[in-house]
Amino acid sequence: MGIKVAIVGVGNCASALVQGVFYYRNAKENEEIPGILHPRLGNYHIRDIEFVAAFDVDANKVGKDLSEAIFSKPNNTRKFCEVPKLNVKVKRGPLLDGIGKYLKNVINISQEEVVDIAEELRNSGAEILVNYLPVGSEKATRFYAEQAIKAKCAFVNCMPVFIASDLEWQRKFFENGLPVAGDDVMSQIGATVLHKTIAKLLVDRGVKILESYQLNIGGDTDFLNMLEEERLVSKRISKTSAVQAMIPYNIPLRIGPSDYVPFLENKKICYIYIKGEYFGSTPVQIDVKLDVWDAPNSAGVVIDVIRACKIALDRGIAGPLISASAFAFKHPPEQMPYELAKRAFEEFIEGKRER
Repeated sequence: MGIKVAIVGVGNCASALVQGVFYYRNAKENEEIPGILHPRLGNYHIRDIEFVAAFDVDANKVGKDLSEAIFSKPNNTRKFCEVPKLNVKVKRGPLLDGIGKYLKNVINISQEEVVDIAEELRNSGAEILVNYLPVGSEKATRFYAEQAIKAKCAFVNCMPVFIASDLEWQRKFFENGLPVAGDDVMSQIGATVLHKTIAKLLVDRGVKILESYQLNIGGDTDFLNMLEEERLVSKRISKTSAVQAMIPYNIPLRIGPSDYVPFLENKKICYIYIKGEYFGSTPVQIDVKLDVWDAPNSAGVVIDVIRACKIALDRGIAGPLISASAFAFKHPPEQMPYELAKRAFEEFIEGKRER
């Protein structure tokens, strides 16, 4: 019993997701897997995920089998698994606002004919569409969300465009009987979840937080794209709101990508600073550096969300998946501390919680 998945945006994150499904396809039921809640979630093992369609605009990827396209330049994340031929040809999607001014210098736009996305999704039998478009792809993300609805697919929005957290889009998916999860995927041990956890710890321990920042640098096309400040509006809101939600009062808070360093490739370096005071107005300062490979950091989380969406489809649950989104995304419909979100997600899988 498979889960038929389509992907839009065959970049580093898609590469890590596809590799991860094959890397853990033979995982035992009781095996502890870093970044995965359980090898079997409900009725679905990791190996039940089947990729049936993929869309991109890069000439290096369009026309290739997905198993080859995920390793094509400018992708530069770790290769940790050999992927067999999938017999899934990457199709040419519409460009819209998917490529910013900096990416135009490194992405050669395919000249192949743009396909009918909804028709391709229907023909492939896709049940879930995962959105990995570049940051700032506001029009393109809404277009693909609309195509998912037309094709009767659930939608997993890994990007910081507000779909699952937007009331109008929630209504559209609900009225069409489809689940939606998002927005802006939160990595297994990424900058946002670490920042949220430290902030929540300080608040719970009675420390008064005075100010904080989170600065990120990296060397992949995502960071090159994010040099274009105009494309970062939703991204900054998403990351900032996730941390601010842990602090019951407003503070000076600056969060977001800071620079592009090519030799880092898919590495992401994060610097977190928090200044506060505790008993007797005594000052405290926390400085943290996090160094991770970015794409594998979110792949396990998305594997769990894909299976949650399939469970929702099986149960006839429509609209935003509250617990899965709070567990896996930076800008969900409802923010929760991580431990509460994880518990709620587990309850949803067990059938004790509707969403």
